[in-house]
Formats: sequence, structure tokens, C-alpha cells
Amino acid sequence: MAQTPRYMAVQGAALMVAVGLTVLGALGFVPGATTHFDQLVVGGHRSGALLFGVFALSVLLNLFHLAVGTAGFWLARTYGGARGYLLLGGALYLGLWLYGLLVERGSQAHVVPLNGADNWLHLILGLVMLLLAVTLGGQHDPTKSAGRARIHAAH
Repeated sequence: MAQTPRYMAVQGAALMVAVGLTVLGALGFVPGATTHFDQLVVGGHRSGALLFGVFALSVLLNLFHLAVGTAGFWLARTYGGARGYLLLGGALYLGLWLYGLLVERGSQAHVVPLNGADNWLHLILGLVMLLLAVTLGGQHDPTKSAGRARIHAAH
């Protein structure tokens, strides 16, 4: 009987994040989930579209979420890829959070519309991705539980 492949926790976490980000990006193109859909713009700070009536959107921001989500499906195939995805993705979302905080709203440098809700979302996404990479990335052998690995190392 063929044995099913075993995935490490960091790979499962990367897949879950990938699914969430892909859904988030796709919903930005769905009227109804996106209020004021007719005001969705490609880029810039003047988009009036809001995901769930809360998060500011643009085509660029939706494509960013879709790209990061899609990369997660590909990178989650290996331990190193999954961990790297969570680390780099976390850094990207923290960078987007800083961009939203530091770039003056309404300026020409504001190429994606971001509001306070977006900033909180990007901060939380970035921190969660980094936390998952650090906490779940320590177990390299999917056949051993963390407890068994410590017991065997003690003998």
C-alpha cells in the first residue's frame, strides 16, 4: 500500500496562508464582496472600492495578494521553500505596513490605496507569517513529533 506523503507543519502553515491570500486577492475582483466596485482603479490613492466595506483596494493590491498567495502554493512543496515563503512574505507584508504608515496619504508616492484597516491587516499578516516561520520551522523530520525528537535526543 502506498504511503501518503507527510508534510511538515511549516508546509501546512504556508499552504493555509497561501489559500487565505489567494482568496483575499480574488475577492477584491468580486462585486458584492467589494463595495463601490465601479470605483476600483489600477493604482494610486484614489480608489473608492472597499473589500467588505472596510479595506481599501486597487487592482495592484489585489494582484499583490494573488501573487504572494500563488507563490505559497509552489514554495510549500518543500520545507525550505515553505519556511522561506513565510519569512519573505512576512517581511513583504511588514514592509507594506510601514509603507502605509510612512507614505503620506494623497501624495504621488502613494501608489496603492491603504487605510487604517489595511495597515492593521498587513501588520498582523506580516507578524503571523514570521511567527509561523520561526516557531514551526524547527522540526525538519515529519515522522517525529516534537516530543519524540527531544526524548530520542536525550538518550
